[in-house]
Amino acid sequence: KWKSLYQIQVERKRIMRETCSKYKSNNRRIITPYHVSRIFVEDKYRVLYCEVPKAGCSNWKRVLMVLNGLASSTKDIQHNTVHYGNFLKRLDAFDHKGIYHRLNTYTKMLFIREPFEKLVSAFRDKFEHPNNYYHPVFGKAIISRYRVNATKEALRTGSGVKFKEFIQYLLDVHRPVGMDIHWDHVNRLCSPCLIDYDFVGKFESMEDDANFFLHLIGAPQNLTFPKFKDRHSNEERTTTKITQQYFAQLSPSQRQQSYDFYYMDYLMFNYSKP
Repeated sequence: KWKSLYQIQVERKRIMRETCSKYKSNNRRIITPYHVSRIFVEDKYRVLYCEVPKAGCSNWKRVLMVLNGLASSTKDIQHNTVHYGNFLKRLDAFDHKGIYHRLNTYTKMLFIREPFEKLVSAFRDKFEHPNNYYHPVFGKAIISRYRVNATKEALRTGSGVKFKEFIQYLLDVHRPVGMDIHWDHVNRLCSPCLIDYDFVGKFESMEDDANFFLHLIGAPQNLTFPKFKDRHSNEERTTTKITQQYFAQLSPSQRQQSYDFYYMDYLMFNYSKP
């Protein structure tokens, strides 16, 4: 089994590198702290993990905390501890020498997810549940820009953004409010053409990929990747079917533009066009 998983890794990295050399001229650019600001550091097992939201990042951070000795089991770690506890260092917290030393000697990994599914997962999480950041900051701006005859209540709270409105915002070159890591390109978050990742995992084969990775770094045998859904755990995970239901609300040209928007991620990580 490990052998076939190893072959899959070789193939994923080959496609990623080929896409980079074909489309990107910046393969020898200087790596700045900005490029590594999404990378979490685990010094004990020498792991660098680039965080891609909605692709298992909460559970990966739990695993890194256990590896680091900050917790004895992934089950004991609450969502807020994971994201706001600041237990894990980011690579940009180190000086130039510390950054380069780790990039050159640690095992660098990232986990990705089918771009449309990742997008719908982020939309459901941030806009279909009460949220005291995304509704006032993004919701208000989106509703006031894209909703005709919006009610005073909607403009006041920013709640109730529709998927179609969210996509209008995403595709607008003059966005009323900036980008966000939850729907940015993996290409931008992790700079895979600049940083040569050793391991590329996929959300779709999370269990196999994650446990293979833990095997590769020599993690304790009793540590396995947690299966639980981190937020709104009573709801169904975003599946292909759910994703199709959301995209059915868009016009064909909006669907095509959304694909174009994530084109590099589709190409680089070998996802077929939906």
